[in-house]
Order: sequence, then structure tokens, then C-alpha cells
Amino acid sequence: MQEKYDVTGMSCAACSARVEKSVAALPGVRQVSVNLLKNSMTVDYDEQALTGGQIVAAVVKAGYGASPQNSKAAAAPSAAPGGGAQAEYAAMRRRLIWSFVFAVPLFYLSMGHMMGWPLPGCFLGMENAMIYALTQLLLLVPLVFINSKYYRVGFKTLLHGSPNMDSLIALGSGSALVYGVYALYKIAFGFGHDDMAMVHQFTHDLYFESAGTILALITLGKFLEARAKGKTSDAINRLLKLAPKTATVLRDGVETVIPAEDVKKGDVLIVKSGEAAPVDGVVLEGTGSLDESAITGESLPVDRQAGDKVIGATVNKSGWFKMEATQVGDETALAQIIRLVDEATSSKAPIAKLADRVAGVFVPAVIAIAVVSAAVWLLVGATFEFALTVGVSVLVVSCPCALGLATPTAIMVGTGRGAANGILIKSAEALETAHSVQAVVLDKTGTITQGRPVVTDVICREGVSEERLLQIAASLEKLSEHPLAGAVVEEARRREIPLLPTEDFDQIPGQGVRGTVDGSACLAGNRRMMDAFSVPAAELDADRLAAEGKTALYFAVDGRLAGMIAAADVVKPTSRQAVQELREMGIEVVMLTGDHRGTAEAIQKQVGADRVVAEVLPQDKEQEIHRLQNSGKKVAMVGDGINDAPALARADVGIAIGAGTDVAVESADIVLMKNDLLDVVGAIQLSRATICNIKENLFWAFFYNVIGIPIAAGCWYAAFGLKMNPMIAALAMSFSSVFVVSNALRLRFFKPKHRTGASSPQQREPQAQPEPAPEVSQEKQEKQESRQEENSMKRTLSVEGMMCQNCVRHVKNALEGVSGVEAVSVSLENKTAAVTAAESVTDEALKAAVTDAGYTVTAVAHEG
Repeated sequence: MQEKYDVTGMSCAACSARVEKSVAALPGVRQVSVNLLKNSMTVDYDEQALTGGQIVAAVVKAGYGASPQNSKAAAAPSAAPGGGAQAEYAAMRRRLIWSFVFAVPLFYLSMGHMMGWPLPGCFLGMENAMIYALTQLLLLVPLVFINSKYYRVGFKTLLHGSPNMDSLIALGSGSALVYGVYALYKIAFGFGHDDMAMVHQFTHDLYFESAGTILALITLGKFLEARAKGKTSDAINRLLKLAPKTATVLRDGVETVIPAEDVKKGDVLIVKSGEAAPVDGVVLEGTGSLDESAITGESLPVDRQAGDKVIGATVNKSGWFKMEATQVGDETALAQIIRLVDEATSSKAPIAKLADRVAGVFVPAVIAIAVVSAAVWLLVGATFEFALTVGVSVLVVSCPCALGLATPTAIMVGTGRGAANGILIKSAEALETAHSVQAVVLDKTGTITQGRPVVTDVICREGVSEERLLQIAASLEKLSEHPLAGAVVEEARRREIPLLPTEDFDQIPGQGVRGTVDGSACLAGNRRMMDAFSVPAAELDADRLAAEGKTALYFAVDGRLAGMIAAADVVKPTSRQAVQELREMGIEVVMLTGDHRGTAEAIQKQVGADRVVAEVLPQDKEQEIHRLQNSGKKVAMVGDGINDAPALARADVGIAIGAGTDVAVESADIVLMKNDLLDVVGAIQLSRATICNIKENLFWAFFYNVIGIPIAAGCWYAAFGLKMNPMIAALAMSFSSVFVVSNALRLRFFKPKHRTGASSPQQREPQAQPEPAPEVSQEKQEKQESRQEENSMKRTLSVEGMMCQNCVRHVKNALEGVSGVEAVSVSLENKTAAVTAAESVTDEALKAAVTDAGYTVTAVAHEG
């Protein structure tokens, strides 16, 4: 079973690594993931071999506290990500205020006589040295009490053999405190033995201000860190605020206002203008214009009428309707979104294991470095005070907090931002894997196409108008349940053509339907039906429609052909742009369909996919994914999440598109709320932005310690006189963590970037009848593309020096600025730039452009 626990006492990556290691060592534990940001732990274990009590005991033995999360409470909106962070922020704010109440006068008093600041006479002169020292001690005692958590947790984990960040703080400030008390006794001894030289020396060697300032500055850093943490789940918190507190339910004909959590399945609810739908359901009566932006990311309100689904927490901007509750409580789309994001932020990305491995040995190593540094300085003749300063600085400057926060903060902000854009990422591993996808396999029906037939052509016999043909056709087909019949009726409704009564309706299996419309005997069906009733149909060009992947329906009135209506599952308005953007990102696009090859190739030509695999059975789609993986590629499968379940599960990243309120598709790793292929591009872009952010955070965390520890240890003191004061070390340590969290917060501003001319929200709505491109213009375009390919050359440049997406942008802009370059795709992972350019563009020109941008081209490979 899988169970979640709250863990207390963790303060850095070493803590989370210690807890994870302790629990993972228990028999029966299959998987354990500890989240430092949320102070939580998820354990997957065998109930037959292990109990929850044993897991808690293992955490306690490691020096921390643990308790099982209440499953119902965890599912409630109040337990969403961010609640604990806000409480931590409030507590840290109180501690910070009181810390500075005592730290400021302590610092002023200790530094005043050196800086020439005005001080009362009772603190000046050798005769007042004891008053001066005792006052500092009295100001430090409340500071130590206020921040006693550092000492309790730090020494407790140290005694358990698992030192953490608090251990470093406790040892550092504690050492300064102990030495200050020692100096106080030496001052007293000097007065008692009339040794004023000793009094003078130790009056200047008090370290009370260092101990107090370290505690205050660490608390300042923790406060800023807690405030930043509270912002990491803003997207989810905004969703929670949308959930209505009350619902208007209709019972026995009377409207009653009840708490939203009391709504039951089957209840009839009233939703007025300005109110939010309390739960998920179906419209029974009336109409409304719903703002679904917080759930799906769609910017424009969506009209809902009888029979349409309604998502809970969406706001009715105008109108009035009755709805039946179909999903309540933790079954609603909102509750499932919260659960998915919570699970994703609780899981651990593979990249996080690097920080975990380092953190496991980091703190013990820092303590060893501090002891060795102090000992070495004593051996080379430095004073005890100098050696103590070095040891304390090393302990304080070290920052495993930054290592522990580098990954979870970026993942939490990234997944929250994805949810705000209708992109639900179910695990941190999926978020990381998506950035390295090299091939995207697209299911055709419902993914590239709309998934339902619509009328594309109305071809009439001479003397018959389109309106008359559609009127007869829809009047006859309205009684049929065939999907093509529904497309005809929908087209007539869209054109507002009135229907006529139909009599003697009859279905002929495998051919079509017949009946009497407006007193005339009418037929509707395929070519076989026309032949069976001796209706000449050769005069209409059905072959052309078939070649375009369209299905033709023939209609006859009183034994004479009236015309033909063609229907097809048409491509969504944004599919071609999405495919092109995926290809520009260096990703191979493969279309997978069970349709016959002619229809599949027609769709491929429209969207520009690299290749198509047609006539594939659902159970064979998984084999195609496996074949691509065997070729060495990371593969993403995009489908509807139901028929494509085996392929979605097999793929490195399974993406369910257009899932609507069915956000818990088990076979998919990423669930897209909107029925828009452009969101696949957005999901990959989000993944790349998040992983780039994590790498920046880890780089900063490692780089900071690599630079800070040697300075604190005095490695550069002999050569350059460079030495770090413990107070400066505390300040630097605090702000390194703040920097990492603040850097992760930049992801809050992430927006999917699409090519110039991207479809507006209005254009992205499915259209009932897109205009097919004329055949002549298609041929012309193909010839132009063919000529362009003949005069162009593809080259791949190996580029060194790229570190992040900013580097990618610089290289791409530099290459696009070369005259004759037609297309550029830069890969940070592969350190390559794929360039399509005219043959006249030389390799030297491309190299020069990259070099001018600050990077190095090591090789140029030519293709074809």
C-alpha cells in the first residue's frame, strides 16, 4: 500500500536524505520519497511485512518526528499544497521580529566602541568591561531561547549520527557562545588578579555578537525562504479560492442554500449569473457562459446548454441554468487536479538523486573540514581566536538547504504553473523525461482530428440548390443513428435550414436509408444503394473526395440523383501548427492510425507529419512505440487515454489530450485538459524550462559551497589576506537558499511560446466546416516545397559552451541572422544546431555567426 506521512524536524537536504535512507532500509519498503519543501514522506510498502508504526519508529530513531496523514484531510481542499508553508511563514515572521529586537542592540553595543558610535558611559572604559560583557550576554540569552529549535534539532540529529543544517548552526553559534562565556570568566579573573592586559584582550575577544548575529541572520534567511515557499503553490491556491462555499439545491420544488460539501450525487442545482458551479455535473435546463480558465486554461468563456457537462468551480458569467450533480467531493475535476499536483510535487525527479547523494555526506564532511581547518591553523601558529573564527565560519557558511530546495521548489512551481495552463503532470519523473523527448507519436482520431465527422462538401445536380439538398438530406437522416447522418443534420442546423416531416422511414443495412419527405420518395446512402435502385450516379466526382479521405453520401429524389454530401473527420485548426512547432523543436512527429492508408496520407499531407503508420490495430500501437524506443529515442505518445492505453503506458511519456473532466487517466503521465494539440508543445516547453531551472539551482548550490568553504577555511588568507567573518558567513548562507527559491519562482511567469501568428482562442475553437484548400493550390505548394528542398542543404553543427535556454536562444538568433538560412533547431541536450540553409551559405559563415555569439563550433555534418 502507499501511505503519506508528515515529517517534522527536517531543515536541509541532509535531513531528507537521512529520513529516506532510514525508511528505505526497512524490510517490505518498495519505494520512499521525502519532500523537504512540504515536510512530507510517501512510502510504498508491503502491509504483510511492515506496519505504519514501524515506519514512524524508523523516522524517530533517525532523529526526526513522523505521523501518518489523515487520508480524508489530505483529500480536502484545505490540505492542498501551500497551507503548511503559510503557517511556517507566520511562525518565522514572529521569530524574526523578536530576534532582531535583541540582535540589533547586541550588535550596536558590541561594535559601537570600534565604530565610534555614541554609547552610554557605563559601557565605556576598562573599568566598565564586566558591565559591557554581561549586558551582551543578557541580550544573547533571549536570542538563544527564541531560536532554540536550531540547538534542539541540531544536537539531537548530531547525537543520532545524522547531522544536518541545524547541527552546523548549533555548532557554529554554540562555539561562539561558549567561547564568549570563557572570555567573560577571563575578564573576571583579570579584575580579580589586577591583570588589566587580560581584561583588555578578552573584552575585544567576546563572540556574543557573532553568536547572536548568526542566529538572527539565519532566521532572516529562513523567513525569506518561507515567504518564497508560500508562493510556490499560488496556482493551486487560486484554484481553491474559486471553489464555492455554498450551493443552491432544488428539493421538493424549493430552492435551498446548503454548504457545497453537502451536495450529493443526483441533486438538482441552480447556478445563476455570477455564481460558480459547486460540483461537476450536466446541464438540465437553461444556458450559461462559463469561465473555465482556471481549470482548462481557456481564456474565453464557453457556452453550455442542456446536455453539456459542467466543471465544478467554473464561474457562470451570464445566464441561468439547472444542473444535475454527477461528481461530488474528491471525484470532482478540481479535487483530482489538486491530488495530481500534490502527487507530482511529492514524487522525486531522477535529477534530484544527485543532490541526495551529495547531501548524505555533506554535513559530516563540513564538520570534518571545520575541525581540520581550525586544527591546522593552530598548528601553524595562529591564535586560538583566529582558529575558532575559521571553524565557526566553515560551519555557518555551508548550505545544504540550497541543495535540498533546488529540485522540489522548481517542480512545485512548474507543476502548479502547468495546472494553471490546463497541463496536469502526474509525477516529477514525467516532468523531467518530457524535456528529452525525441519523437512524438500522435493518434489521429480525436487527437489530430476532431474525432467526429463534419460536412466538408455539398455537391448538387444542376437545378438543385444547396439549401434544398441539405433540407431533404437532413429531414431523412434525422431519424438515423449513423455518425455521418448526424453530421448532415448538424450542418443543416448550423445553416438554420428548417426540416420537413418524414414518413415511411426504413433502414437498409449496408446501404443507407429511405423514406418519404414532402411527398417525394427519397434515398440516402452509398453508391451500392444508388445502383440497387437504378439511380445513375456517375456524373458526380466521388473519386476525388475519396482521395481526400472523405466519405460521400448520395441523395436521390423520386428516382433521380439530387446531389452528394461529403463528410470527414477534419483536422483541428491548430494541429498543423502544433506539428510544425514540434518539428522545429527537433522532434520527429509520427502519426498512428487504424484508418486505411489513403485517408491517413491525406491527413499527413495536411498537418506535415514526418511519417504515418496506417491500418494499425489498437493492440499494435504499443509495438510501434516499442520499435521507436529500440531505435534509441525517447518517445512521447499522445492519445485519448482510453483506446490508446497500452501505447500510453509503453511510451516514455504518455500524454492524454482532450481528457476534459476525466483527469485521472491512469495510463497517462501528463493529462491535457483542452482538446488542443498545441498544449503538447506547451507541456514539452514547460518540462524544458523546469529542468533548466533545476540545473541552474543545483549549479548555484554547488558553486556557492565550492567558493564559500575554502574562503571560510582561510585557504586564501596567507596569499591574499582573504578571510570570512562568521556574521558574513551567516548572511551568505541564508541568501543562497533564498536565491535558489527565488530562481524557481521565475517559473510562475512561464507561458507556452508559439510561433508568430499562433491561433487566437477564437480560432482554436473547433470549426464545423473548415474550407478545404483548392487542389490546384495544394499542387502548387508541393512544387514550391519540392523546389525549396532541391536548393537547400541540411547541416548539423556541434556547439560547445551552451548552458541553458538563454544560450539556445542566442545560438538560434545568431544562425537565423545569416542570410540564406531557412530554419534552425537548437538542442541543449545534444549540444547541436540543425540548420536548413541555401547551398550558397558556407560552413564558415555559420561558424562565424556562432562564434560571434560567444560559442564554439567543433564540427559540421552535412545531410543529403
